[in-house]
Amino acid sequence: MSAPASGPAASPAPAHSSASAYAPPIIKPTDLRGILRYVPRFKGQIFVLSLDGVIVADENFGNLLVDIAVLRSLDIKVVLVHGIGHQLEELSRQRGISISSIDGTGITDAATLDLAIRASARVSHLILEGLTQNSLKCAITNAVRSLPVGILRGVDQQHTGRVDRIDKVFLSQLIERDIVPIIQPIGYGPEGHSYRVNSDLLAAEVGEALGASKVIYLGALAGLEINGEIKRDLPVERLRLILKETPAQIAPAALSKAQNAVRALETGVARVHLVDGRAFDGLINEIFSNEGVGTLIYANEYQQIRQARRTDVRLIYNLTRAAVKREELLHRSQATIEKHVDQFYVFEIDENIIACVTLAFYADKPHLAEVGSLYVLPFYHNRGIGRKLIEYACLRAKEKGATHLLALSTQSYGFFTSVMNFEETGPEILPEARLKTYAESGRNPRVLIKTL
Repeated sequence: MSAPASGPAASPAPAHSSASAYAPPIIKPTDLRGILRYVPRFKGQIFVLSLDGVIVADENFGNLLVDIAVLRSLDIKVVLVHGIGHQLEELSRQRGISISSIDGTGITDAATLDLAIRASARVSHLILEGLTQNSLKCAITNAVRSLPVGILRGVDQQHTGRVDRIDKVFLSQLIERDIVPIIQPIGYGPEGHSYRVNSDLLAAEVGEALGASKVIYLGALAGLEINGEIKRDLPVERLRLILKETPAQIAPAALSKAQNAVRALETGVARVHLVDGRAFDGLINEIFSNEGVGTLIYANEYQQIRQARRTDVRLIYNLTRAAVKREELLHRSQATIEKHVDQFYVFEIDENIIACVTLAFYADKPHLAEVGSLYVLPFYHNRGIGRKLIEYACLRAKEKGATHLLALSTQSYGFFTSVMNFEETGPEILPEARLKTYAESGRNPRVLIKTL
């Protein structure tokens, strides 16, 4: 197989961990090696972290700030957006003042706005203190330009605001100076008036404005619960359909985050994560492991990939001929390609096929699938195309019930192990018929496997 060098794959299928927020940290060399696989991929990218107010009040908050310091040490740009719902409720009880809206999506009367401003100042200060203790430079900003929501269905929303724009230049200047921006759920109008803004929506808006690669919601949720089950990974198309047709399937506590995750993904953010901010090492494990601990909602990064058609046979044959001559790929005649064309997937740029991969299944071992014939034209190397094709094959294999993906490689072993996280195994794992062709080929490829 031939594949370009590319960055490590982001986690396609996180799985929840119930690790205690108070477990002692144990860092093993294997953990560090796992993290280092992801560093080239994430270096220089912007992550928007949205912290619910309840997380700032949790005992794990100090550990979470250490995790944020780790991200910054790896040259990952971080922007913090915070909520205040927990603190707002506390102030309401302490002062005996009724609040008209906890999360900033309903009516915000004058008394609620006053408490929101006080709660916001307190939460921002706690974050400022914590980041300072971790030797990080940070700044509370007024980067959110807001306008009043106005009258909805005949009801004046008073001091509830909508985001008019994010001061991207201001935030970018802070980021470039290694200053972590802290963004409150308070927006400011043209005349300086304050408006309450929902923090879930605000995180999505900030992610769009800054071109963030991730928006990570850190709340008191194990993940996105749908029909009573925590989903570990979800394509945005499916979530959008659920929100449109059966929104009651989504746990009420997660509904706002689900809605704004779709918003973020539709405006250019590649991935949105829902993570339990109370879990020790939750943020690090979600970002730097294949398994993850929360829910990953991902945009369709595979629009350029489609199943091959019979009209593609000659193009696929010509595409892979050079690799066959170099013994990178197994020889396949045009007739063989046509016979198995349903196994081929191609990557197009401007309607030109520049890469391909195969995905095969075994009747006698339905839990296994095999990826093969991975090839990318040399001109398109180092653009992550090989990684996307393998990620896509993983998703398709998993959809069809496979739990493990095989790859047989003679020259791209490093790509599969270091980038795609395959592990070497023995040929005895192959189905009987495949083991026979393996022996007859005389190529002696390494047998690699990946858990889906």
